[in-house]
Amino acid sequence: MENMVNEITFERYKNKKIFITGHTGFKGTWLSIWFDLLEAEVKGYSKSSNYRFYSEIKNSLKNHTSIKGNINNKKKLEKEILSFQPDYIFHLAAQPLVKQSYKYPLETFNTNIIGTANLLDVVKKLKKRCNVICITTDKVYLNNNEKVAFREEDKLGGYDPYSSSKAACEIVIESYRNSFFNSSNFESHQIALASARAGNVIGGGDYSKNRIIPDIFKSLSENKLITIRNPKFIRPWQHVIEALNSYLILGLHLDNNPKKYSTSYNFGPDNDDIVSVEELVKEAIRIWGSGGYKILGKQDFHEAQFLMLDNRKAKVELNIFPRWNAKQAISVTMNWYKKSLNADTDLLLMCIDEITKFKK
Repeated sequence: MENMVNEITFERYKNKKIFITGHTGFKGTWLSIWFDLLEAEVKGYSKSSNYRFYSEIKNSLKNHTSIKGNINNKKKLEKEILSFQPDYIFHLAAQPLVKQSYKYPLETFNTNIIGTANLLDVVKKLKKRCNVICITTDKVYLNNNEKVAFREEDKLGGYDPYSSSKAACEIVIESYRNSFFNSSNFESHQIALASARAGNVIGGGDYSKNRIIPDIFKSLSENKLITIRNPKFIRPWQHVIEALNSYLILGLHLDNNPKKYSTSYNFGPDNDDIVSVEELVKEAIRIWGSGGYKILGKQDFHEAQFLMLDNRKAKVELNIFPRWNAKQAISVTMNWYKKSLNADTDLLLMCIDEITKFKK
């Protein structure tokens, strides 16, 4: 079954005002590129514009304004949102790394929980129609490694500071949705609010430390062995374009029927598309054409062994079906990195080409 939201429908974003928090990060950069293609007006808000991927393409973006600001600086965030009067807000700003959350737990809690509350409190002051999509994670669920695919109604929880901060973030979102943006009173506040729980996202342009694909690329490009912490761990891998496609479709559904779709959604691969960390590494090496790996001893921090999302709600309510399986996502990702090593490669055009191929 094909996804019913086609290119003509996506053109509804043309000339719309899009506010993106965390627009300079990995997913935020890809989202900025896609909205550039759709001829939307983007205002991005991020604490830094020095991230490698964004720095390499930002000057080629057209109707795009970049604001340097911390999500916890509510006064500045309020000024930028209210002066822009967005039609859509995509909230991606976060401290997104599990290992980093052990090192800086308070920063993680402040950014992910209070930062989200700051954003939603500013949204209360908008006096116009606005669709808000908050991006959380697949790690918001209480995970006892029972090898079940989590559903949206399953219990939230988190062992590590990152996971628990994102679970708390979901509770904050639900509280604001019930207390201030209740669907029963939509005509009064005009705010549609949804959360998107995406699986482990991979793709070209991710250079974050302690994340599997950037680690693979760094090792292979330097002719070093890839080190694996947890070879048998299972994750719901999906390409960044797949995740962003889901966010864009969710935004359009909020526009069509804000009362119905102001809720939470899982976005991830099908349950039969399960790939372990070791299988991902082997496939990446095969596509690269050379390389090897070694398995490290016991790691010094906790991570869940098994993580899988139940994507049936997105299929039934939003008609979103995965297009690329894990092997396709890995292939597209590794080929992006291989091409990026060529100094003559135009990274923006390469991203546009991948988005175009995905849509076809």
